[in-house]
Amino acid sequence: MTQLELARKGVISPQMKVVAEAEGLEAEFIREGVAKGTIVIPANINHAKLVPCGIGQGLSTKVNANIGTSSDFGDINTELEKLRVAIEAGADTVMDLSTGGDTSAIRRAIVNTSSVAIGTVPIYQAGIEAIERHGAIVKMTADDVFAVIEEHARDGVDFATVHCGVTRSAIARLKQQGRVADVVSRGGAFLIGWIVYNEQENPLYEQYDRLLEIAREFDVTLSLGDGLRPGSLADATDRAQVEELLTLGELVQRAQEAGVQVMVEGPGHLPLNQIETNVLLQKAICKGAPFYVLGPLVTDIGAGYDHITGAIGGAVAAAAGTDFLCYVTPSEHLSLPDFEDVRQGVVASRIAAHAGDIAKGVKGAEEQDRRMSAARKRFDWEEQARLSLDPERSYRVHRQHASAGSACSMCGKYCAMELVEKYLGVGSPRC
Repeated sequence: MTQLELARKGVISPQMKVVAEAEGLEAEFIREGVAKGTIVIPANINHAKLVPCGIGQGLSTKVNANIGTSSDFGDINTELEKLRVAIEAGADTVMDLSTGGDTSAIRRAIVNTSSVAIGTVPIYQAGIEAIERHGAIVKMTADDVFAVIEEHARDGVDFATVHCGVTRSAIARLKQQGRVADVVSRGGAFLIGWIVYNEQENPLYEQYDRLLEIAREFDVTLSLGDGLRPGSLADATDRAQVEELLTLGELVQRAQEAGVQVMVEGPGHLPLNQIETNVLLQKAICKGAPFYVLGPLVTDIGAGYDHITGAIGGAVAAAAGTDFLCYVTPSEHLSLPDFEDVRQGVVASRIAAHAGDIAKGVKGAEEQDRRMSAARKRFDWEEQARLSLDPERSYRVHRQHASAGSACSMCGKYCAMELVEKYLGVGSPRC
């Protein structure tokens, strides 16, 4: 049975126990959340090395790192190294988005190596294989698509992005909208081309029950993708985006009724003043299903620094109730990320996630900051490095300029905390 089916039967699974311990919560709380569909535990029955994590209401905000080859660069070795860097930097999950090389071999190597949940976007491989076999993405068949989805599920993929909400009616709405950036979702573009060319409905929508059968068999969590997400602030929260979201809300309910775990993906590019509205809208339409957002990026002009624009949006989104942040790297919009981009992207999103957790009152979040403040008061640099989100960088930066006293080189002998302690006799706070 799936985690959802077990939870509804009152069973606390080993995976639920692991999540409860990691979150510092009662296992029954996790079971209840999974049963209601407000928490998911992506845990494919074939992922042998998985240490499961929970995503959803009442839990710490999770961070995903995207890796994968492109048609221009990358192989198994590069992606396994990115996987290592992402996990070392603190990513809770990793998505393999490979579109170059032997994508099946790369995916299997990643799943077999990874201790964190792995996600994929099966339509990528289906489209690539259609080009190789038939010369065009639009020539793939529904059977081709579902065969790839089942292959990913058998390989141990824990969650899969499926663009079921890209329907003929949504495309009609998109045409009427007149967007600046049209469609920026690769999976969404594949399906739009197929639907328009074949004049047929999206098979992932029309044959949704077939998808549910595969997901239920392997306990793959469905991540309902936002193929019409805005790729420009000018397109944010438009009719095409909302049209797709309404459909996803219906599909959430059908998945849960079938015993399949499900979460929903969201934008994208959003101005700051629309982020909370988007989160509340998704939560209402999708009955509290976990929300997974890319960024969101709060400006379109941060090229080279989009890990920062994404972290700004991610913090606001997390504070508003978003459960899962997909990282954005400095190379977003510019190139395939390298190892350092992966590290910076993960750390930036972890900062955003933690800031959101403090605002949401997630258990233990505020206490982490208190411990850091106490270590700073004591000038305990080793402990500060240990408590930071990037200990190696914290340690290295502190030592790049020597200081004569116990304070750092920013203030030296004029350190405010040191002066106050000396002249007012204010002692170190208790941890």
